[in-house]
Amino acid sequence: MRVCSLFSGIGGIDLGFQQAGFDIVWANEFDKDAATTYRHNFSGEHLVEKDIRKVGASEIPDFDVLVAGFPCQPFSIMGLRKGFNDPRGNLFFEIARIAEAKKPKVIFLENVANLLEHDDGKSFLTVYNALAPQGYSFRYQLMDSIEYGNVPQHRTRIFIVAFQDEGACERFKFPDKLKLTVKLNDILVRSVKHDKSYYYDESSVYYKDLIRIVTDKNALYKIYDSGVSRKPHYISPTLTANMGTYPDRVPIILDDYGIRKITPYECLALQGFPKDYRFPKIPIESAYKQCGNSVVVPVIRRIAENIMKVMTNG
Repeated sequence: MRVCSLFSGIGGIDLGFQQAGFDIVWANEFDKDAATTYRHNFSGEHLVEKDIRKVGASEIPDFDVLVAGFPCQPFSIMGLRKGFNDPRGNLFFEIARIAEAKKPKVIFLENVANLLEHDDGKSFLTVYNALAPQGYSFRYQLMDSIEYGNVPQHRTRIFIVAFQDEGACERFKFPDKLKLTVKLNDILVRSVKHDKSYYYDESSVYYKDLIRIVTDKNALYKIYDSGVSRKPHYISPTLTANMGTYPDRVPIILDDYGIRKITPYECLALQGFPKDYRFPKIPIESAYKQCGNSVVVPVIRRIAENIMKVMTNG
């Protein structure tokens, strides 16, 4: 089953579909650093680093499934929530354009949970109205990664699966919930000393609050606009892209050597990426941004497996 991936980022959706047995035949990413990371971990020949608005449908090989985690900032409760009035929100219509030209059997979309309620539901209706006239039937569900991905990170996203075949849509089911068995300390290694740049010291304006509040080696903490979280987190809050813009938004832990930010690789692990997934030589700010912009891979894999069942079993 052939997949075309739009807004591929570092390939979290692609990886989940690949793990489920799909073949990624074409992918697109405009961000240079994200494309560099993608190529470092995939064969790379199928990735086109180009503005999707300048890609003609004829340039894309035939495929069965279109996947896209289209830009979520226009719909996020953390952003300005301009929706389709934001140029990034309008990029969704590139998905509709390519779908209309290539007519894939399935379309898989991922976005922030707020897409469902944004603008009193009009944004979600816009997505529906762009694809339903093309003959697609919809299923959608809000899913938190602690319930469906067995990773200790709260990350609620909306997943939309649209089928050309109405019968296939009726047969498709989202995966059942899982028991959370993976804990923070299964991912965050506190016995290894990292580079000093990760550790807080007296030069930080937060240091006095950190040494007073960050005391639990089983927990994770975060700095918010109001200051250091008084309540320890035993499940990670949602990792956000602004970790790469505001360094103090990177979650914090107490390890055997001091109080530090979690590393980009620990962020990847909280997103369910395999241990052999690696960053190339890119700025650390880009690595954090890429982690926050990505997806929880096991959740994607489980949905993709159910799509595969419907497509292959008839």
